Amino acid sequence: MNGGVDDGANGTYALAGRILATIHPSWRGILTGSIEDQLESAVRRVAQRICDGERIQPAPEHIFRALSRPADDTRVLVLGQDPYPTPGHAVGLSFSSAPQTRPLPKSLKNIFTEYGEDLGLPVPESADLTPWTENGVMLLNRVLTVQEGQAGSDRGQGWEAVTGAVVDHLSTRPVAAILWGRQAQEVADVIGRDRCVLSPHPSPLSAYRGFFGSRPFSRVNQILQAQGVAPVDWSLTGQESGTESGQKTEQLREEGDAC
Repeated sequence: MNGGVDDGANGTYALAGRILATIHPSWRGILTGSIEDQLESAVRRVAQRICDGERIQPAPEHIFRALSRPADDTRVLVLGQDPYPTPGHAVGLSFSSAPQTRPLPKSLKNIFTEYGEDLGLPVPESADLTPWTENGVMLLNRVLTVQEGQAGSDRGQGWEAVTGAVVDHLSTRPVAAILWGRQAQEVADVIGRDRCVLSPHPSPLSAYRGFFGSRPFSRVNQILQAQGVAPVDWSLTGQESGTESGQKTEQLREEGDAC
């Protein structure tokens, strides 16, 4: 009996360790002290839920995808709420989805409409926003996991402290932020409102209250240039609609039978 319990505990710790290993070393050096304890506790909790059979989004190897690049690479933060709860939609980057996702998530569809109006670029076909992350844009959700089909299920389970620490660090650097909706705008004073583009959320419920016409992409580039930082190339032109940049299989589920 005890052997089975030990095996289960070992599986949870093994999966938790593999999830933590996806965080770039530069971020592990920043998320220290009490935040490190909260980080590890949150990861152990979600690893236990996965091993218990809960359907958690995104896949384990993508939970910290927003923190998989060097900390000093970030010049723009786009802060979301929590991952898409629809199976297969969440990829660990706020507002992004798998390239082949059809129909597009409604918020992303509205983002692409504003993208085209703001920048004069063709509306993308792929739901994958990975090229933005390769140009210094962090696509971070305030809460990093969600139970399938249960939007907001993982709020208040420790992720907010971790992502709050990420925002605290970014606020010390020359950055700009796009904060859509009230929940994201809670961090505006941390970053500095003069460095933030604030508007309603791109959700169909609120997009017509000021999101459309807000020109977030060109405005955030103006904020960067005012700080002496190079603007972001927001172009998503030329992406294949069925191939995700940096796409991985569910390695953490497959390697060593983690659970």
